Amino acid sequence: MPRLERITPVGIPIHVIQRGNNRQVIFADESDFKVFASWLKEYSEKFGVAVHAWCLMTNHVHLLCTCIDQESAISKMMQTLGRQYVRYFNKKYQRTGTLWEGRYRSCLVDDETYLFILYRYIELNPVRAGMVESPDQYAWSSYPINALGKASELCTPHSLYLMLGISEASRQANYRGLFQELLEKPLLDEIRQMTNKSLALGSERFKLEIERLTKRRVHPKARGRHKGWRKEEI
Repeated sequence: MPRLERITPVGIPIHVIQRGNNRQVIFADESDFKVFASWLKEYSEKFGVAVHAWCLMTNHVHLLCTCIDQESAISKMMQTLGRQYVRYFNKKYQRTGTLWEGRYRSCLVDDETYLFILYRYIELNPVRAGMVESPDQYAWSSYPINALGKASELCTPHSLYLMLGISEASRQANYRGLFQELLEKPLLDEIRQMTNKSLALGSERFKLEIERLTKRRVHPKARGRHKGWRKEEI
């Protein structure tokens, strides 16, 4: 089945996930995390991508980001970052061949209904994986920045994040309040399905508007045989 063409409209948040090939480790020590984060900052600035949330796990990466002024910005950033990091990783660990599991996966995010769900989904990854008991205990995510005010040149607050409060302290407190409950499994499954299939997370109105603007399907295909299949077989 041919892959859907990836669309990244300017101004619409995108959830990005990049996995190691066969779920292999892509960050073997602290210096690997630091190098990747440094290049992520460099190339997000170079290509005009605002990174709102991120989490670097042992064998995969999550980002929530927005193209600032050109639709191809995220693709350019991920391609350049991916090639650069593979060269670094292969040289350091004296290996050859691919590191990534194909191209990165992504989905469009309706900021009116799903933005803060994606913030939570991304920054709660280490908790769901059983690595830590709370997101503030994990160093390689944007939670310490968004929730606790840690200084960062990588993280760019989304406009809706800035509306959480009139001061940094109130925004951070309200943001922490969003994490009182874990996400339920049906919602986790929906996020994973839409991301893996390069579709859209959002209201029906949002999806229809994206399809009207881009001329590309962002709804899942209906299951089962299409209408009229019996006539085609006669």
